[in-house]
Amino acid sequence: MESKASYTLIRSRRKTLSAQIKEGRLVVRAPLHMPLGEIESFLSKHQNWIGKHLAKSEIRREEAEAARRLTAEELRALAARAKEVISSRAEHFAPIVGVTYGKISIRFQKSRWGSCNKKGDLSFNGLLLLAPSSVLDAIVVHELCHRKYMDHSARFYAEVLRVCPDYRARHKWLKENGHLLLAMAGKA
Repeated sequence: MESKASYTLIRSRRKTLSAQIKEGRLVVRAPLHMPLGEIESFLSKHQNWIGKHLAKSEIRREEAEAARRLTAEELRALAARAKEVISSRAEHFAPIVGVTYGKISIRFQKSRWGSCNKKGDLSFNGLLLLAPSSVLDAIVVHELCHRKYMDHSARFYAEVLRVCPDYRARHKWLKENGHLLLAMAGKA
């Protein structure tokens, strides 16, 4: 891993070049033997995208710093309430999706809103309770659909959209605002 003045360069056996903004920094991933000139040319070509996303990342960081932090007691209460509400929503949507599920657990993860394992156990981020109920429902449906398809294939999304036709708008809300929820739990 090389650190340049304005970005971090990670070389690997990949075949393509990519850039991402991660925690307010530009991270470039490149093939092992790609010439530095080619990487610099790529960055120059995408400087508008990079500038826009770096600025957006800075705004998100400032918003997260300003967010009110929940106390440990408030997080415990939120987890208990989330277990109730999310269990109820899973119970509601499981027959619509046509699946069963195992245990439901509530956590406060930094990077996941939900997950489903091969045994059918579901895990949800308790911070979902702070999102609009339609967003919470979208994540519940998403995880229940993994009981049919343990991937993110076209068939999987067809099933999600069958049950939750405006899933993309709900997911977009979470992408745009989820960092504020994470900040409230000190996870941003």
